[in-house]
Amino acid sequence: QVQLVESGGGLVQAGGSRRLSCAASGRTFSSYALAWFRQAPGKEREFVAAISWSGGSIGYADSVKGRFTLSRDSAKNTVYLQMNSLKPEDTAVYYCALRPGGSGWSRGSLSYDYWGQGTQVTVSS
Repeated sequence: QVQLVESGGGLVQAGGSRRLSCAASGRTFSSYALAWFRQAPGKEREFVAAISWSGGSIGYADSVKGRFTLSRDSAKNTVYLQMNSLKPEDTAVYYCALRPGGSGWSRGSLSYDYWGQGTQVTVSS
């Protein structure tokens, strides 16, 4: 099994910053992708950012490009999401997800087999 544990959520004022972490443990894969999704109340889960672990390819949703930065610590099997210039519309539960295999990252949530419990980010105006 794979365990994904997110942390770093909380309340932040608009224009502020927050860094989320996702630590992966348990079963290991030679190739995989890690992604961040988010889900606001009453809305569908949406793609935020992702990285293909072996090649390092990174992708972002247009809504966060230039504000959010995804990075990783390979030694810790941890991925980070640095969120700057936060807006009230960024308020959501943020989920970490893992896609085994060498296909790389995907914007589709159905491509990911393992999910964390989520961490709430609330941006006040």
